[in-house]
Amino acid sequence: MIAHSFVGEVFGPAQHMHGATYVVDAEFQRVDLDDDGLIVDIGLAHVAVAAVLKQINFKNLDEVEMFKGKNTTTEFLAHWAWTELAQRASAGAFALCAGSEVLADWAAGQVLGRLSHRRRQGHACAVLRTGVRQ
Repeated sequence: MIAHSFVGEVFGPAQHMHGATYVVDAEFQRVDLDDDGLIVDIGLAHVAVAAVLKQINFKNLDEVEMFKGKNTTTEFLAHWAWTELAQRASAGAFALCAGSEVLADWAAGQVLGRLSHRRRQGHACAVLRTGVRQ
């Protein structure tokens, strides 16, 4: 859950302070599972996602230094979260199996801790859905 406002006529009433609740889906892909049947250490990935979200949860993003002068749209926040998570993966915060990629999407909703595995476009996927139920 965050608070923020936008600058620009295109945002209409959202130019005023308002709140938003997000759920983050972090998706890890590779062509196939590794020899252990894994794509990612999902426990450590969950910790990494929580660390990213802790930076913004229950904050007024207009007052967060790294976002000064930015319109913190859903798309902007999705890109920011993906970048933060990718940097953590590159730094070894959680183990990605060889050949895995990090994808991150934001979706409005209220789902907590649902984990699913599926195949998408011929790739093995591990999806960690996390958020704070408000």
